Amino acid sequence: MSRFFSRLLLLALSLSPLIAFAEMSPSDPPIRQREGILVDLKGRGLYTYDGDVDSRRSLCNDQCRLLWPPVFASNEAKPKGQFSLVARQDGQMQWAYKGKPLYRWVSDQKRGDASGDGIMGIWHLVKLPPAIPSLTPQAQAPASKGGIY
Repeated sequence: MSRFFSRLLLLALSLSPLIAFAEMSPSDPPIRQREGILVDLKGRGLYTYDGDVDSRRSLCNDQCRLLWPPVFASNEAKPKGQFSLVARQDGQMQWAYKGKPLYRWVSDQKRGDASGDGIMGIWHLVKLPPAIPSLTPQAQAPASKGGIY
């Protein structure tokens, strides 16, 4: 019987990413949190750029865009919580967190990669503040579905 439950657990774990994708809408940010940082849906770290001084647009274009791919937003995307949309030079929209456009680092190739933090002193991994534990169990918010909004 334990072999059956082991296989069932492995099946459930293998399907969990598919379930998370099924719950997403094209209007949702393609972003999650993992171990206190923002990551894309493939689990790679997300970054902000100190050169983005205007919260309405991204200034990482041309060569910059090739090294730091933007987190593009679909045409159906809508701001949600602390996530907003900013315009790009090419007319596309990009996701932003707290008004700062979000990027990936081209060298981050697999789940867990987050090697762009601190590059040139102007690229920063988006780190989230630790959750404040509730003093009473009744005041706890319901568990989320894997997102951070």
